Amino acid sequence: MPTIPPTSPKAIIPIYDLLSKIPGGIMVIPLILGSVVGTFFPELLELGAFTTALFKSSALPLIALLIFSTGMQISLRSSGAVLAYTGVVLLCKTLIPMSLVILLGLFVGNDGIIGISLLAMLAVVSNSSGGIWLAFTGKYGDYRDQGAYIASAVNDGAFFVLLFLSASGFADIPLGLMMAAIIPLLAGMLFGNLDPKWADLMKPTSSIVIPFFAFSLGTGINLNVIVTGGASGILLGVVASLLTGLFVFIGYKAILRRGNQSGIGFAAGTTAANSIVTPAIVAQADPTFAPFVQTATAQIAASVLISAIIAPLVATWVLKHQGGMPKSKITSL
Repeated sequence: MPTIPPTSPKAIIPIYDLLSKIPGGIMVIPLILGSVVGTFFPELLELGAFTTALFKSSALPLIALLIFSTGMQISLRSSGAVLAYTGVVLLCKTLIPMSLVILLGLFVGNDGIIGISLLAMLAVVSNSSGGIWLAFTGKYGDYRDQGAYIASAVNDGAFFVLLFLSASGFADIPLGLMMAAIIPLLAGMLFGNLDPKWADLMKPTSSIVIPFFAFSLGTGINLNVIVTGGASGILLGVVASLLTGLFVFIGYKAILRRGNQSGIGFAAGTTAANSIVTPAIVAQADPTFAPFVQTATAQIAASVLISAIIAPLVATWVLKHQGGMPKSKITSL
C-alpha cells in the first residue's frame, strides 16, 4: 500500500492506520462489514443505481481490474520467476491438498468425516482468495509473490473440484473457466510490456479497489448460513487454512528458498468466496451430490470467513518471529 504523504491533514478517526495494523485488515475488515450489512441490512444494498453497483455488484469487475493491473507489473524479464512461484503455490495450495482429500475419500466415501462431506473438503482446499493474497503480498512480498496470484486465477471456481471428480465420471471439465480467469492477467502483461508508463499508472490499483471488492464479496456471505454450518464449518476452515498454508510455507522454504520470508506462504491458506457456489455446480453435473449441497454450502461459507482472518494473521506472526518482516513494517504491528 502507498505511504500516506506527511502533509495529509490529521485524521479525525485514523481508519487507514487501524486497518494497516491488522494483518490483511484492508481486505478482512471490509469483508466482515459487508457480511454484516448483507445479513442484517440487505435492503440498503437494493437501493439501486451507484449504491448497489459499488457496494453489492462490484466484486468481479474490481477483481478483474486488479488482476489486469497485477499483470501489468510482470515484465518479460520477471515472468520466469513469477511462473515458478505460481507453480509452487498451485502445487502446494491446491493439487497436494486435493489429492490427500481424494485419498481420504477412498476410505470414508462421499459422506466424509464428522459431518463434513468430501464435497465440502474438496471445495475448501481447491482454491484460494486472490484478493487476500494480493493484499498481503503487496504489503510484505515482492513482484514474484504478487505475480503468483495466477495460481488463484487458475484454481478459482469449481474447475479443480470437477477435474478431480471427473476421474470417476462425475462431471465435465469446463476449460473455458480457466481461460476466462487468466485472460485479464495476460492482457495486463501485454499492455504493461508494450508501454511501461501504463504499468506505473496502474501500480496503486490494489490500494484503491481491495476494500471495495472485499465489502462486495462480504455481502454475499450470510452470517446466518455460517451459524448453520456450526462447529464443523469453523473446524473445516481452521484446519484447511493451517494445513494448506503450511504446505505453501514448506514450498516457499524448500523449493523457492525464501528463508525467513517463507511465512508469506501461510497467506495462501484461504478459501475463495466463489467456492460457496461450488456444491451447487457439482450437483448440477452429478445429482448424486445434491443431498450434500446445503450443509456443504454452509460449511464452506464459514471457511471463507474464518480463513480470511486466520491466514494473514498466521502469515504475519511467522514472518515476524522468523525475522522476515520488512523493517519498515515492524513498527506498524
